[in-house]
Amino acid sequence: MEMTEFAVYKPGMFDLPLTLLQFPSIDPIAFSIPIPYVAELPVRWYALAYIFGLIGAWRYGMWIAARPDSVVTPEQVDGFLTWAIAGVVLGGRLGYVLFYNLPYYVENPGQILAAWRGGMAFHGGLAGVVIAGFLYTAKNKIARWTLADIAFAAAPIGLFLGRIANFVNGELWGRTTDVSWAMVFPNAGDLPRHPSQLYEAALEGLLLFIILFLLVRRGALARPGLITGVFVAGYGLSRYLVEFVREPDPHLGLMYDFVSRGQLLSLPMIVLGLWFIWRARRQSATT
Repeated sequence: MEMTEFAVYKPGMFDLPLTLLQFPSIDPIAFSIPIPYVAELPVRWYALAYIFGLIGAWRYGMWIAARPDSVVTPEQVDGFLTWAIAGVVLGGRLGYVLFYNLPYYVENPGQILAAWRGGMAFHGGLAGVVIAGFLYTAKNKIARWTLADIAFAAAPIGLFLGRIANFVNGELWGRTTDVSWAMVFPNAGDLPRHPSQLYEAALEGLLLFIILFLLVRRGALARPGLITGVFVAGYGLSRYLVEFVREPDPHLGLMYDFVSRGQLLSLPMIVLGLWFIWRARRQSATT
């Protein structure tokens, strides 16, 4: 496939004066833990987003499992936490290596495990959780689709916090724009850009959480796979749309001057999610 870089500036695009939002200067390091006789261990907001995202999803998932229409127990959700953590971390890292920067890691295999230097991919983390879920449900004879529905209903909590952490870090910024809410990010040059991290936090996190919460309250667990389908399709659509204003990775650019790598990975999610929804509705209509 032919790949080209996205043109980030058009002549005359910023000739009019803009009222820009001020980018908040927040230290990416939330706090440091002193270690006697060694050094201080920095704790970053991004790490806290993972920690509290997983804790929030765990507790919310147990609340869903306690509902009378759930065939999965809170104890079974509790037992899945360790498996989910392994799936998110290993899958997210390997997904980034394979999908976004494979040539670099082929030449520098020692950097594959250096996740603290950045580089996690949602699509890889999703695949990791799915694999972990298959193994966990097979081992413990648990209703697979219901556990998936509970896990995906809770997933937007972590997505929301993760995108906020991306914003705090001033990374994964948007493309240049002249909208009145544009921001100049510290490491992205002098041109105003879309705060695309906040768009993703609103769509993939807040909006998707509300939709799935309402489905849970309306008894969607009685249709195994429905919540999973709405999450998969909803995330895929949200990510696909935001990618139009999100700056492509500089080493990837755009394919055919239009499609980003994130969009290519999101399109199958939309199709697969719609199939999950159709399957769940069809099965509930025949039972």
